Amino acid sequence: LGLALKLGSGADGDDSLYPIAVLIDELRNEDVQLRLNSIKKLSTIALALGVERTRTELLPFLTDTIYDEDEVLLALAEQLGNFTMLVGGPEYVHCLLPPLESLATVEETVVRDKAVESLRKISQEHSPVDLEVHFEPLVKRLASGDWFTSRTSACGLFSVCYPRVSSTVKAEIRQHFRTLCSDDTPMVRRAAASKLGEFAKVLELDYVKSDIISLFTALASDEQDSVRLLAVEACVSIASLLPQEDLETLVMPTLRQAAEDKSWRVRYMVADKFSELQKAVGPEITKNDLVPAFQNLLKDCEAEVRSAAAKKIKEFCENLPEDSRETIIMTHILSCVKELVSDTSQHVKSALASVIMGLSTILGKDNTVEHLLPLFLAQLKDECPEVRLNIISNLDCVNEVIGIRQLSQSLLPAIVELAEDAKWRVRLAIIEYMPLLAGQLGVEFFDEKLNTLCMAWLIDHVYAIREAATCNLMKLVEKFGAEWAQNTIVPKVLGMANDPNYLHRMTTLFCINSLSEACGQDITTKHMLPVVLKMSNDQVANVRFNVAKSLQKIGPVLDSNLHQVKDAFHLVILLIPCVFPRSSGPGINQPKLG
Repeated sequence: LGLALKLGSGADGDDSLYPIAVLIDELRNEDVQLRLNSIKKLSTIALALGVERTRTELLPFLTDTIYDEDEVLLALAEQLGNFTMLVGGPEYVHCLLPPLESLATVEETVVRDKAVESLRKISQEHSPVDLEVHFEPLVKRLASGDWFTSRTSACGLFSVCYPRVSSTVKAEIRQHFRTLCSDDTPMVRRAAASKLGEFAKVLELDYVKSDIISLFTALASDEQDSVRLLAVEACVSIASLLPQEDLETLVMPTLRQAAEDKSWRVRYMVADKFSELQKAVGPEITKNDLVPAFQNLLKDCEAEVRSAAAKKIKEFCENLPEDSRETIIMTHILSCVKELVSDTSQHVKSALASVIMGLSTILGKDNTVEHLLPLFLAQLKDECPEVRLNIISNLDCVNEVIGIRQLSQSLLPAIVELAEDAKWRVRLAIIEYMPLLAGQLGVEFFDEKLNTLCMAWLIDHVYAIREAATCNLMKLVEKFGAEWAQNTIVPKVLGMANDPNYLHRMTTLFCINSLSEACGQDITTKHMLPVVLKMSNDQVANVRFNVAKSLQKIGPVLDSNLHQVKDAFHLVILLIPCVFPRSSGPGINQPKLG
């Protein structure tokens, strides 16, 4: 309030500063929303105060207001990360540390995380000298704080200051990080484990081998599975830093242990990060160690682990050494894949279906026909719609290798079942893949087998399906051409204009809006426009309203010299009273004609 009074009664009674005074006053307002709005405009306040008063008055004031609602503190933490120039530039950036240090110790996690993010950001604007004088002492204070909140925040700051400080300070930072990795509080050890890989990247290789490996081993054996699974994530970074000859002795024992961990969450993390681990350890260790480990994960007793591993099958196979790729897949991986096709969990089967088609490009035509095709056909008949949908959505992979004709007999029943599924989201998904299928199956197969389905979607009871079906027709016309549309699609669409259900009549207008540009001027003018003009006399006002919108939409496509187009313009004039009925009440202005 004192700041507000000083600013509001500034020299020469400058009224332009009054709004700034109000913003400052709102920082102490009892209304949380007013305080939040004022915090979000903090940069405006700082600009009005100037850099010196921002440093000497505003920042101490903000430091005193740390005890506030979490949403206010979150906004404050974010704002301070962009405050460097508002306090006078990098020379004075250390002035932002006190309020951010306080924010980094609060109880709410999202506020602490945002404060750490801002601290990391402004650390780059410190000179090496200021980093040691101001920033590094802050990290030490947080790392040795009494409350676990400050110690968890410290874990995210070691890596940003380590590369730019002296050797003595580096040794102190490493010691603090070691201490936090063995902290009594699991939350602190979790935070340390989550930053282990990031910290390892900025350390010298000798210290990675001497310090980080021992910390990695300890955290990977922690009593809390939430700590152990984060150590798996760090393994990717650590393995990529070490020479190939050190991986077998320093990393692989711990990784093997994690792949067989008693907690399914840890095994899940190994499966989820498997492709990254594979790239980090290289081809030789992959062949000797990771292939058996991957087999075990695909056969894991927990469905969540099998599902995570199944999603990585294609990527894992692609990253195998080229000289032995086919042999490893046929000998070790394919048998597991066959078991997963009939897994008891639909989530596992769905995950497999999303990637299994990609194996065809890796194994080639002969192996695909002999070994993979039966699996594709089995999944196309699966009782779970998500499984069938995932197979259909990836048909382009098989089409490149063996063509789609070999699948077509099993494909059609699966498409029909999905198209008529009780869940509208499943129907919506198959509509989105229809243009892709049409392009692969060809126009003759489409007209014979799938055309009826596409037209049936136009009268679905769910609007989202009718809307998607309209867009689908437009894409099909773009793929098969205007002549095909004129002979196959347009007559059926225009026939719906006489449907007794007004929703279906409106769908006709929506289709005309979408198809007019794709079909071109001739078809639009000769076939579509007369139907639109006829529908202007519809008994339902909503239909007449959409006739006006359709005329606006198809107008640019029409031949402006035709008599019908002039009739359409006059019709729009006549429709305006229907769209905007004249009110008898006073003060209601009628729209002006453009």
